[in-house]
Amino acid sequence: MENNRIKVGITQGDINGVSYEVILKTFSEPTMLELCTPIIYGSPKIAAYYRKSLDLPTNFSIINSASDAGHNRLSVISCTDDEVKVEYGKADPEVGKAAVSALERAVEEYRQGLFDVLVTAPINKHTIQSEHFNFPGHTEYIEERLGNGNKALMILMKDDFRVALVTGHIPVGQIASTITKELIVEKLSVFHHSLRQDFAIGAPRIAVLSLNPHAGDNGLLGTEESDIIIPAMKEAAKQGMLCYGPYPADGLMGTGNYTHFDGILAMYHDQGLAPFKALAMEDGVNYTAGLPVIRTSPAHGTAYDIAGKGIADENSFRQAVYTAIDIYRRRKNDKEARTNPLKKQYYDKRDDSDKLKLDTPEETL
Repeated sequence: MENNRIKVGITQGDINGVSYEVILKTFSEPTMLELCTPIIYGSPKIAAYYRKSLDLPTNFSIINSASDAGHNRLSVISCTDDEVKVEYGKADPEVGKAAVSALERAVEEYRQGLFDVLVTAPINKHTIQSEHFNFPGHTEYIEERLGNGNKALMILMKDDFRVALVTGHIPVGQIASTITKELIVEKLSVFHHSLRQDFAIGAPRIAVLSLNPHAGDNGLLGTEESDIIIPAMKEAAKQGMLCYGPYPADGLMGTGNYTHFDGILAMYHDQGLAPFKALAMEDGVNYTAGLPVIRTSPAHGTAYDIAGKGIADENSFRQAVYTAIDIYRRRKNDKEARTNPLKKQYYDKRDDSDKLKLDTPEETL
């Protein structure tokens, strides 16, 4: 990109929540505009409404396409009907349609190569549903549209604390029947690859959570651990992955032992996200791993209860932008290293001395 500025496509999300507030607050800081070129897919009219109503200093330009975005300024592309009204805290199907329209336009322009990474503002998963859009959320839609056959993996992260999920947005009653050895191995493989490529961890250590309380208590509280999870871990180990467990979620999280691992693989949504959000809600990031597109989002939702009050914390959204940029750069570096693998040099993160290793044997590519 010109001047090495990474173009960040941003979808407006639910306009009745805190999306525009956290976006405009994030890019009110000049340093953010020096870091990247941000483009909002949404509505200039609504952006202006929020800027005025919340008395925010953020300026922006109106453009027709990401190809017109200039440096050192925030740009907005009109993707929605400007007659859609902002009603703070209201779940509105018309607002859901506007969120989908912005997402679809962003996906279309990403396919054209007009921006580099995608950051999605929060949506209401109920109001986006229609006969034309029947995905549970962003993750499933982006996997379908931009995955090129690859499987997505939801990772919630803050610094070195990373939680991934075997099953995502499915009813609790379907969790046990959905979890299979093959699915766990698949998710472990995507997680392992992402930790290496996207986070530059040479030999990632992954903690695997159990499904049942107390890891099944030797079959007393369930057999999924012995029948499914442990065989999956053994298969992953044969493929060169370092995975440990299965651990009871309460014990691993409660004792703080999760800090000894590069990633944690949870069996289902709330098992992983409840402790994560308790510890890292304010500046956590949701990252969709495993896909060609780099997509992040803040860890919080629409926050209807505080919409329009001017008190929303933008830090999670800012961290989502930072994370997308960091991963883009790491992937670029990884690609360059593999394209030019002569005497690969890298830092061994397991060595406390943090010295540059020049005599490490080449890995099989």
